[in-house]
Amino acid sequence: MNGILLIAHSPLASALRQCALHVFPDAESSIAALDVHPNTPPDETLAAARLMLEQLQTKSTLVLSDVFGATPCNVAQRLVEGSTGVRLMVGVNLPMLLRSVCYRQEPLDALVIRAQAGGTQGIMSVATTAPQNQPRRATNDQERYDHQQ
Repeated sequence: MNGILLIAHSPLASALRQCALHVFPDAESSIAALDVHPNTPPDETLAAARLMLEQLQTKSTLVLSDVFGATPCNVAQRLVEGSTGVRLMVGVNLPMLLRSVCYRQEPLDALVIRAQAGGTQGIMSVATTAPQNQPRRATNDQERYDHQQ
């Protein structure tokens, strides 16, 4: 089973972990979260990330970070650099994390594909004027006035 390590700006990593555990309470031992605080040096954050990676005690781990190019992502890149069995994905959102937790027993490469699909499929524009996936009624629709017949 794969481990999942969240590395994100504080308090996002911990908040995402709590949301995932709300849905999958049995996954507590396979999800770790590292909140990156603004004034913490990157080397200290990297050391904490290495420790968390070891504590997961899994053969393979998916590392999820929030924003490409920001400190959490840079730390995560240094963490996975040269590591076997560790993959990094950036742009984490809750649907991506939930999909990752749900399929964490799959091989790491398949998990990466599932996570990316969950993240992208979880993003959609929602209409606010009509119920989703239901056609609008025509303004001259007689169903609205059937009590007046």
